[in-house]
Amino acid sequence: MPSSVPSFALVTPSYRPDYERCRLLVESVGHFSQTPVRHYIIVDQRDCSQFKSLANSSTEIISVESLLPAWIHRIPLVRKTWLSLKTRPIRNWVLQQLVKLSFAASAPEPTTIFVDSDVAFIRPFDLTTFSHQGQTRLFRVPEFYTPTFDPLYATAYRLLGLDSFCNGVARPNYIGNLISWRQSHVRALRDRLEQIWDRPWLETLARSKTLSEYILYGVFVDQVLGTAASHFYDCSPLCHEYWKTQPLSDQQMDEFFAAVQPSHIAVMLSAKAGIDASRYHPYLQRYQAQVSAQG
Repeated sequence: MPSSVPSFALVTPSYRPDYERCRLLVESVGHFSQTPVRHYIIVDQRDCSQFKSLANSSTEIISVESLLPAWIHRIPLVRKTWLSLKTRPIRNWVLQQLVKLSFAASAPEPTTIFVDSDVAFIRPFDLTTFSHQGQTRLFRVPEFYTPTFDPLYATAYRLLGLDSFCNGVARPNYIGNLISWRQSHVRALRDRLEQIWDRPWLETLARSKTLSEYILYGVFVDQVLGTAASHFYDCSPLCHEYWKTQPLSDQQMDEFFAAVQPSHIAVMLSAKAGIDASRYHPYLQRYQAQVSAQG
């Protein structure tokens, strides 16, 4: 890889019910990536045997357990929480955020790009899309408000020792798909949390009733690092998204893909919608065929 190209890791937390979606994602990365990339798929140890079929020269399967401290364990026969010897039981969705933060702090690559397993790439992409003149892309919508995000921002401000939070105020939004972080900033975030709370950072985060890793990182970059952050802001989505929980009809599926814009390099159909991966696989194949014909 040329020295001018930054080193990136694609990171995908997944689990057994999303295996087929994740398989399509892995295939799309292999088909559309224009630069060498390492793709890490993080799953529970009990799911590793299923996902190992996706491993190849650029795709690695990592267990959730390998990224957690020894005091966090899965509870047998319990699906929604993990046992913690230092905190209350940790809910799955909070634990997944601890895993993502832990990986980003320790990854071999200096930049991590998070890609959910219900995402698939549809166009050739160059990972320098996420870097410009030594700065890393940070997805950030300048003015955004929904009351459901207030507790997430309140948690981030509290954890970071910031006293300027108030409810009902529009503030930047950092939640989306294809989110990129700098490892040096994740480590700086870790150090700040440990300095403020005088205990390991993952323990502090595990004590939170609610948490958004993307908001925590974004607030840290904006409010703590500021101009030293080496990020450039971008509010344009790189992924065409369907977030609703209702499945799409055939006509709605056609309309969804017809609405893809030239700026979109990927699509996301939320796994919560219960849409079988086989239904949108033909659409992905069409994009692959178009690119092959053009090449």
